[in-house]
Amino acid sequence: MHSPDSIIVVPPHCPDPGHQLRLRPGEKLTFGRAARDLTLDHEGVSRQAGEIAAQGAFWILSNLSRSQTYVVENPEGAGEHIKVAPGRLDAPVPFEFSRVVLPAAGDLLAFEVWAPRHEHLPRHTDGLGGTETVPAFSLDVTKRYFAVLAALCEPRLRGAPHAPVPTVEQVARRLAPRWPAASRATVQWNIDYLAVKLRLKASADAAEGGPRLHGKKEALVSLALRFDLVREDDLAVLPPTAQVRR
Repeated sequence: MHSPDSIIVVPPHCPDPGHQLRLRPGEKLTFGRAARDLTLDHEGVSRQAGEIAAQGAFWILSNLSRSQTYVVENPEGAGEHIKVAPGRLDAPVPFEFSRVVLPAAGDLLAFEVWAPRHEHLPRHTDGLGGTETVPAFSLDVTKRYFAVLAALCEPRLRGAPHAPVPTVEQVARRLAPRWPAASRATVQWNIDYLAVKLRLKASADAAEGGPRLHGKKEALVSLALRFDLVREDDLAVLPPTAQVRR
């Protein structure tokens, strides 16, 4: 079953998931210095700078500025980006993760857009032909979030079923040989995205200010191992253990 959310807009300096803006297919969001939905408080941003419309697995961006080009970056795409010219309406954005960058009087302002309904062909098929079964959870093994999930699951997949889930810092160190920019912040970002992608429910201790991140990691590992979202052979996405820095 799909999550009802089509896309999720993460404002600049978003303190927690409660401040994210969630759109269902067909819904729209405006952004700008005086926008009602996403306010970007900078004198270099137009009062009504643009509009985002959710379209299911992707979204479209309208640039309402008369003079500024906007750039939509794929943070995982090694420089992959698209430009949206001034006045361009309904430009489709194909990235699962996007960073919208607006020039603003010498500064660059940015906010993120997630499209968690992106789907991918199943990694394993039964070879019987006919209509393909829609996977309950669609994960892309080439994305960094999958490497983060594999690193979280690794101790238990390597024969220690009751091993503690790695800390965020341990995951960052584990992934650093292939992902030099891995840090506590980037790993935590991917954990938060996985919680959205896999539709985890908010726990009671999260609502009460308890150990939110620890509970989220435990829930992700439990779900991934229960439904074979990560298998032992998937650990090949991780660097060889000999490369991990101490």
